[in-house]
Amino acid sequence: MTSVGEAVPTGNTFDKYGSTNPVVRRLMAGFEGTLDRLFERAAPESVLDVGCGEGVLTYRWAQRLGDAPVLGLDLEDPKLRTEWETRRRDNLRFATMPPDRLPCDDDEFDLATAIEVLEHVPDPEQTVSEMARVARRHLLVSVPREPLWRALNMARGAYIRDLGNTPGHVNHFTKRGFAALLARHGKIVGVCSPFPWTMILVSVG
Repeated sequence: MTSVGEAVPTGNTFDKYGSTNPVVRRLMAGFEGTLDRLFERAAPESVLDVGCGEGVLTYRWAQRLGDAPVLGLDLEDPKLRTEWETRRRDNLRFATMPPDRLPCDDDEFDLATAIEVLEHVPDPEQTVSEMARVARRHLLVSVPREPLWRALNMARGAYIRDLGNTPGHVNHFTKRGFAALLARHGKIVGVCSPFPWTMILVSVG
């Protein structure tokens, strides 16, 4: 999943949502459960999913919202377009975006999300600023929690040469640093820490 900036959309292709590994499934159950609770709290009537990747979450939200509009955005990538074609609904649209600005009007969507995105983009401040511009009410954002994320990678023998840094991760957020970034763009109304992530809901309305 990627967003505004010169990033490679499918640079890290591990399918954490479809993994059959019992450890990954346990972690993802906590992640998705927490995300679901924050989504319910936001109670959106429309959703923009920035850096939607293959559109797994985007499609689920479109199903959940019925007829309400949902838009998933990511950078141009043939692999992503192929995945988008498998996830069709009347209220769901996928589109590519320019690298420096979201192709949406001010206050166009109730909720703007960026799930596992900001660690990939060169300028996360710009990305969050753009999300706050197009969102009427809330932002919902998650990132891996550092340095815990790297330590876990090292413990399982992954990315040793890069000191546990996952390929494509150019930003490394602590819980406090991530909250400080989002607080500059609205009022934080929910902070959760499903192991090993940080997930924050921000009111911008």
